[in-house]
Amino acid sequence: MAQTRRVDFEGALGETLAARLEMPHGRPRAYALFAHCFSCSKDILAASRIARRLTAAGFAVLRFDFTGLGQSDGDFANTNFSSNIADLIAAAGYLEAEHAAPSLLIGHSLGGAAVIAAAGQLPSVRAVATIGAPADAAHVTQQFAADVDAIEREGVARVELAGRTFTLKKQFLDDIGGHRVEDAAAALHRPLLLLHAPTDAIVAIDNASRLFRAARHPKSFVSLDDADHLLGNRPDAEYAADMIAAWAERYLPETRPEPPESAGEGVVVVRETGAGPYENHVVAGEHVMLADEPASVGGLDAGPSPYGYLSAALGSCTSMTLRMYADRKGLPLDRVTVSTGHHKGHADDCADCVDGQERHVDIFEREITLEGELDAAQTARLLEIADKCPVHRTLHSPVVVRTRLKDDG
Repeated sequence: MAQTRRVDFEGALGETLAARLEMPHGRPRAYALFAHCFSCSKDILAASRIARRLTAAGFAVLRFDFTGLGQSDGDFANTNFSSNIADLIAAAGYLEAEHAAPSLLIGHSLGGAAVIAAAGQLPSVRAVATIGAPADAAHVTQQFAADVDAIEREGVARVELAGRTFTLKKQFLDDIGGHRVEDAAAALHRPLLLLHAPTDAIVAIDNASRLFRAARHPKSFVSLDDADHLLGNRPDAEYAADMIAAWAERYLPETRPEPPESAGEGVVVVRETGAGPYENHVVAGEHVMLADEPASVGGLDAGPSPYGYLSAALGSCTSMTLRMYADRKGLPLDRVTVSTGHHKGHADDCADCVDGQERHVDIFEREITLEGELDAAQTARLLEIADKCPVHRTLHSPVVVRTRLKDDG
């Protein structure tokens, strides 16, 4: 199950920035950094929904509040587009120091312009995706156009953005006017995905056209159809995340080594992947799986535990044995479902236990569901047959494990 961790790191202006790191089930396929829209926060619905959808697809996603916004420290009035870019670079540094450097940048609205500008300073980044991004950073002034003259004249003004009041200084206007996002897109030299709604009322679709023309190949465009600028509808946000995940996969490095070669029928090869302390590739013939331990004991929970596989062996063998018997006898058995679990416990029915000693044994709890028009006698007989499945009998029989060191010579 995906986990959300609250983290913080030092931003470009020395303030503490609040962030959320969404970690997927098992080893992340890549680390992504998400930049939110102007005057928004990391917890805006679009940011949280996209991050969680990407996490479900195997990405680890860090989303954070820029200086002076959301739960981050600092004064928004002292920030500008340059400080936003520097905050992004600081966030990437945090990821590299604590986990792995980000290989995917995602930006929403002005955050999209920021990730295009920041990517050139982050060698680890392999791909950049934007959602409703402006082709000109100064486009954001349209949100407070009536106050621009006052800011220019007085040097500072209180403006209303998305129903909240912020203080903006002339330095913000001066800084944002010095950034040409189209030039940054032309110099990106990385795959670029532009997602934009043709009916976007905040950042018009011509911005996507300008960025697309400026960028070099490989570049892609995905229409968000009738989505609003903030992706307020859940299906729109999830669609955007699905498109980003599918597009980015071809440009991101494989984080897990190739599995070992098959040793032939009847032999299972298990080799460590190097991901986490316990994750292993399991190769059985042409089938490749993962084995791991749960997070509670230090694993990545990327696959079943060894006892999970043992329970699966008992359950699948039971089901197959019942199917073979029912088909041979012509019983009206429609479907078999077997649930198995393992634990160590005190067993009163241990025939081989020595009196006076603790009688702790391995216990497999097996629950069988039989579907079909079976009478009581047929059901009872099938339960008897369950105890005759080969894996069940192996678990009750003396077992010899012979171990030798492979001679590579």
